[in-house]
Amino acid sequence: MKRVLRWIGLGLAGVIVIAVVTGAVFHQKGTRRLQARFDVQPLTVPIPTDSPAVERGRHLAGSLALCNACHGDSLSGQVLQTEPGMMTLAAPNLTAGRGGSGARYSDADYVRAIRHGVNADGRGLLIMHSNVYNNLSRDDLGAIVAYVKSVPPIDNVVATEVKLLGRVLVGLGLFDNDALPLISAEVIDHERPFVESPEPGANAEYGKYLMSVTVCAMCHGNDLRGGPPIDPTYPPGPNVAFRAEANGWTEQEFINAMRTGVTPDGRTLNQEWMPWNVFGKLTDEELTALWRHVQVLAQAAG
Repeated sequence: MKRVLRWIGLGLAGVIVIAVVTGAVFHQKGTRRLQARFDVQPLTVPIPTDSPAVERGRHLAGSLALCNACHGDSLSGQVLQTEPGMMTLAAPNLTAGRGGSGARYSDADYVRAIRHGVNADGRGLLIMHSNVYNNLSRDDLGAIVAYVKSVPPIDNVVATEVKLLGRVLVGLGLFDNDALPLISAEVIDHERPFVESPEPGANAEYGKYLMSVTVCAMCHGNDLRGGPPIDPTYPPGPNVAFRAEANGWTEQEFINAMRTGVTPDGRTLNQEWMPWNVFGKLTDEELTALWRHVQVLAQAAG
């Protein structure tokens, strides 16, 4: 009996040793990912100072790029999620107040952060949609930076913290998602030139550009025919293209759903999963352009 117990004890000890060694390996891997430096020299972006450009940036940040949805209406930052024992994810303070980046970020730093997902120290930002913002035109990116620089300073200290277990999970890749990269700087082509935005208008070409710089594809897929949930607590992304096919929604019904959060069949959209209250700030022209692009995708897919 003692021999059996001895072998059981040795077996358990072996399992513990393997678990500890494995954890240490993935902790080290996670730490390397979090501390990796990206040598990114961003392309020059002229930052305008005129009121129309600042207002354009405010509109893009508040209705399409979801900047305010994460960083707050005042851009002073906020905690997005806390997982006890693992990590705290925070959208940082972008103002020039205490705890903010505005007092120390140069124009190039803002461009690097937004377009490349890399902070002023060269580290990759977490849960930053730079893989999407990399599609912004030079003028639109400059307008967003102009808006960010225009907001009043607010004192607010918030910070992302990844603890030991969180680093192990980062090393294991458990927070990675093709639709929502944990560290977008790892997947971005940092040498890619700027795209040219089509002339704004209620047409599919402009709608395609608008959709490329927001997060629709993150949930609904690149062809908008649905996608897997980006979080285990979320439902799968619905098939939006289906709504644009024959006998589906009308253009006005789509616009109404974005404005009110209520679908033509009376369902209420959940703001946590579908931020209609943000997209509802788009102009009628922009929503029409998006809808016409969705129709093109629906027809192309048959």
